Amino acid sequence: MNHINKKIINNKLGLLNLAEELSNISQACKLMGVSRDTFYRYKEAHDEGGVEALLDNNRRKPNLKNRVDQAIEKIVCDYAIENPVQGQTRTSNELRAQGTFVSPSGIRSIWLRNGLENPLCQDSCHHLKF
Repeated sequence: MNHINKKIINNKLGLLNLAEELSNISQACKLMGVSRDTFYRYKEAHDEGGVEALLDNNRRKPNLKNRVDQAIEKIVCDYAIENPVQGQTRTSNELRAQGTFVSPSGIRSIWLRNGLENPLCQDSCHHLKF
């Protein structure tokens, strides 16, 4: 378990323990700065699945409809590797001139998704799965 997950669990367990110690859920929630609804969600998760259930479960599912086609994503990544000093706007403009239409924010999303946050640091490109 990584450091961030431990911190999240400790905060949630701290709230549950404080409420038990004070015998007052409202006061514990007020002291910890969380709502009673949040407390009961933590309590229910802990009662059903123990400490591991307190990990953050991201309920968001990626909207794949918003993603570009794999072929376009490969073109963007290949271009970023070949031209590491160009920013997202310049990359978008250059690819548009070649017939590939991706907005600057779309370029950035592709870079982030493929570990290319900083186009000057291309060492993390080895994991591309095309």
